[in-house]
Amino acid sequence: MSEVVDHLAELTGFRDRDVMDVTLVSALRDLLEPSSVAIYRCIGEAGHERWLTRARLCADDVVATADPLWMEPERLPLAQDFPERLECMRSRTVLQWQLAPALEAVEAEGAANPAPGLWINLFPIAAEREVVGVVEVHSLSRLKSKSQRMVSSVLRIYHNFQGLLDYSERDTLTGLLNRKTFEESFLKALGELAANVSSGVMSHDEGEGERRHEHGQPQYFLGVIDIDHFKSVNDRFGHLIGDEVLLLLSRLMRSSFRFHDLLYRFGGEEFVVLMRCDVGLDAAQAFERLRHNTEHYAFPQVGRITVSIGFTQVRVGDSPAAAFERADKAVYHAKDNGRNQVHNHADLVSAGQMQEVAQLSDMELF
Repeated sequence: MSEVVDHLAELTGFRDRDVMDVTLVSALRDLLEPSSVAIYRCIGEAGHERWLTRARLCADDVVATADPLWMEPERLPLAQDFPERLECMRSRTVLQWQLAPALEAVEAEGAANPAPGLWINLFPIAAEREVVGVVEVHSLSRLKSKSQRMVSSVLRIYHNFQGLLDYSERDTLTGLLNRKTFEESFLKALGELAANVSSGVMSHDEGEGERRHEHGQPQYFLGVIDIDHFKSVNDRFGHLIGDEVLLLLSRLMRSSFRFHDLLYRFGGEEFVVLMRCDVGLDAAQAFERLRHNTEHYAFPQVGRITVSIGFTQVRVGDSPAAAFERADKAVYHAKDNGRNQVHNHADLVSAGQMQEVAQLSDMELF
């Protein structure tokens, strides 16, 4: 019992979801001593779902393995290729079966198929409104009822703690990340950029900023999205309809960006996106997709709504305030020149339409 309590204390001691998933599989491996334990999340649009490995540990592994969050979905295993996982999610029940001894062990893309004779144990992972994935345990023998109950109890605590994190990190209206979580994610991105520079794999030339970095290293981009004439929506239709517009726009954002792009509501009608791309053109296309989708969406009672968007590349040594200010300047340029536009700050500076923004301290905006 004390071992279980120790693992629960460790599991709830982190606010980083990546660390929590690794801690969860580590705890289950220690408690069950299985051949392997893994967390798989079902991601992607309906009909094109894929399995993302959040954390996986085999019996002798020292560290957990996981798929990078920014991995292209086409490289991940199709959800339909693992129907038992889908059934576990659909039924919200624990599933167990033993592989027939006659089967041969093979390697499947993105996940190793277990050896014949092993028991497969699947446990659903529930979020606030839906089941989002499974814990998959491979064991040499069938898990006893006591062990099943223990795993289910651990997962309930995991779910409850995830819910507490959501409550503190997400906007209550839209469900997007809130402003106070932005800086931590931004600093993580800076850390990756700095690590790439120190290893000599990225160009130090500012002139290379909008081109693909040496060895194809990805870049980060920050975008600011502002609803055009939103005050008139509240004035004409009331704040309840205004809130509905905000909620519907947040859904358009989710469908317009990738599952791993970080979407924030900063307050009022202002939204922010932090995304990882190979080149600036990819970011521009994503923001243009949101602009187009918003323009052509029929908002109930309100009708046509447009957004003005500005974005900038995150630079090594940037501060959250400085990057935000550059993107925000590009938003104001869009609003001053007709609205319903997407502008890259670097392009505006290169064209002489805007001056470079002086470095700001974080105290000025955050």
